[in-house]
Parts: sequence; C-alpha cells; structure tokens
Amino acid sequence: MESHARWPFRRPDRRVFGTGPRPVAAGPGRREAEGVRTDVHAHLWSEDYLRLLESYGRDDTGTQRGLGAGDSPAQLDARFAMNDAAGIDHQILSVSPQTPYFPDETEAVTATRLANDHYAELVRAQPERFSAFAALPLPHLDASLEELARALDQLGMAGAGLTTSVLGRSLGDPLFRPLFEELDHRGSVLSVHPAGRDAGSPLIARNRMRWMVGAPTEDTICAMHLILEGVPSRFPRLRIVNAHLGGALPLLLPRADDHVPWEAPDVIELPTSAACRMFYDTVAHGHAPALRAAADSYGADRLMLGTDFPYQTGDKLRRAVTFIEETLVPEEAEHVLEAGAGLLPAESPARLGGGTGRSVSRSSP
Repeated sequence: MESHARWPFRRPDRRVFGTGPRPVAAGPGRREAEGVRTDVHAHLWSEDYLRLLESYGRDDTGTQRGLGAGDSPAQLDARFAMNDAAGIDHQILSVSPQTPYFPDETEAVTATRLANDHYAELVRAQPERFSAFAALPLPHLDASLEELARALDQLGMAGAGLTTSVLGRSLGDPLFRPLFEELDHRGSVLSVHPAGRDAGSPLIARNRMRWMVGAPTEDTICAMHLILEGVPSRFPRLRIVNAHLGGALPLLLPRADDHVPWEAPDVIELPTSAACRMFYDTVAHGHAPALRAAADSYGADRLMLGTDFPYQTGDKLRRAVTFIEETLVPEEAEHVLEAGAGLLPAESPARLGGGTGRSVSRSSP
C-alpha cells in the first residue's frame, strides 16, 4: 500500500480537551448525571462465587479472599468509608479477572448466573453506591448473548465486563463479533480487564511479572487487536472501556500508524484515530506522566476514573482521585472524575438523583 489517502479521516489533535469521537447521546428521558464521581474499575467477589469457581477447577482465587472485597456488612461498611474519604460516590463492579469462563457450557452458565444475580441483589440493596457490569459465559456465544439480554433487560446491568482474552482466545477474535454487534445495537458498554494470563508469554510467567507487567501488556495487545480488527470503527455505538489507560498504547500509537502499510494494510482506520473511539480508565497508580500521555494521546474526554478497588485502598484510593486533580486542568479533571456516570443505566438512582446525597469533601489530604 502506497498511501493512506483512501481513508476518510485525519489524525485528531488530541491535545485539546473535547476532541475525538463523542459518546453516544443520551436517549429520550435520560439525562447525564452531574457531580457523581463514578469509579468504573472496581471489584467485589462473594464467597459463594469463589467456592463455585474452585469446585470447577479454578486454583487462582486465593488472593481475592484477603483483600476485604467481599459482601459481608463489615466489608461493605469499610468499602463505603474508604470511598467517602476519597470522594468517590459510586462504583461499577465487575468479577474480572475471576471470570466464569469454562469449556463446559453448563459450568460457565451456572457460574455466570450466580455472579450476575449476586450483583443484581447488591445493586438493588445499594443503588446509590453500586452498579455492575455483567459477566458472560464465554466462549459459549449463544449462551452469552442470552445472558447479556437477561442482564441488561431484567437485571439492569450497566454493560458487559470481559477480559482481554477468553481461554487463550483474543477478544478481537471474529468469534466475538456477534457480541459486539448486539452491544453496539443497544448502545451499551464493554468493560475490558486483563485476564491475568501473562499475555501468553513464558517470559512474563516465569519472572513474577503477571500483574506488574503482564496486565498492562494484555491491555495493550487487546486494544491494538480490537483496533486492527476494526471493532471500534465498525461499531461506533459500542462504548469500549479499556483498563489501565490502555497499557502502553499512548506510547505506541504513532509507531503503529507508521507500521500499518506493511503489517496491517487492510486496517480500516489508523490506530491513532481508532484509539480515540474508545474509553480508558485512569488506573495508573498515581503516575502523573502516564495520565498526561493518555490525555494527550486520546483526549481527556476519553478518560474515566478507575481505582482498581480493592487493590488500591486507603491512601492509595485517595491518590487515585487526587492525582487526577493535580495532573489535569480543573475542567478536564472534573470531567474525568464524573464521566463514568454516563455509563450508568437510565434508571440508576445515582444517575437520576445525582449520587449518594452525601456531603463529601473534595479537598486534597
């Protein structure tokens, strides 16, 4: 390929707040919540769910038990107190990376329904505190489409929460195209979280880097695979939220553009442009240069508050908020902190009622 001239787009100037593709407009009867600081990257696991995963052969659930991320009254009270101290009004929960992916369809469906029903109960009990992304029984596509409809239409979920790979198969695999089509048709949300599978590399697995390096590597690979498969370009109503600022994506987009002619000549949109069709949570462990790079690369309007609770608690949870306020200009920072509220279901009390109604200090520690 000699030229990109046949492609009907230009690289956007992402340094200016407000550039890039806009979110899907709210439909009739919906209004954007104002002032609701919403964490789009948070976790909660019930003991019943973890036990069920273990009964099906999962052996990686031990870490989740010691984090205070359960559903006991004491754990919920502690969670709410930490959120209040950090100035966070609302969390959108997901079970990732403890996803219900099993080769056996019955096991996958059983685990998925347990997870989603539990989240629905939590949301009904604490609607101003919680929303949730639905788990799906992948790789079983028909069952996943059925569960997606139940989760969105009956349980009131905010969208679907998947991992960067499914039993070794990339999320960009054509197998998942019907799922993207359905989410796009609904104008719904796809939250993407690392699978914790070392990005398929023994170099990561054997050197104790699964989460410190492997996770953001998985974020990067998955986002690029989605871009090269044309998913954000072909499905403009699908709101994809990538974890951890998209991994290394902000550093690699110009390089990817330059490599398109000989590595991916059939791509329908340059990576720098396609990347701006997606969203990214701000989990960066307080690293201001990474946040600035993401804001410069995608536009601050593509960023949403994420904390990775319960892996970031106490002072680190507060830092997840304050580093945004300290790094970005006030207009950008407030947008990023509140943007996740636009993902909430139309009937969410947090979205319609403007949050918890609590008086929360917004000052830095």
